[in-house]
Amino acid sequence: MEMDRDRFEELVGEALDEVPEQLLRLMDNVVILVEDDSPPDGPELLGLYEGHALTARGWDYAGVLPDRITIYRHPILRICDSEDDVVDEVAVTVVHEIAHHFGIDDARLHALGWG
Repeated sequence: MEMDRDRFEELVGEALDEVPEQLLRLMDNVVILVEDDSPPDGPELLGLYEGHALTARGWDYAGVLPDRITIYRHPILRICDSEDDVVDEVAVTVVHEIAHHFGIDDARLHALGWG
């Protein structure tokens, strides 16, 4: 599947627009980015959460860089056959990575159908 970066970033924004406002307001010190490819030294990822989940932050959480949610364009496009597939996969990936920010692990996400 081919899609330019601008359109892909629009889809990420649209996926974020679908996240309930109550959850977005609870997100703290996190940035969402789009990159073309996942890191070359590991498995091909669709998205990645890096940081300190809200559930792991204690009294000493201060002065740290924002958490990062990265959505990877090329890996998502490689597994999709149509723009509708991309819309669906971006939405699932965005929700999946936001869930990590809230401390939900991969096993629980897979059980909930957001794997």
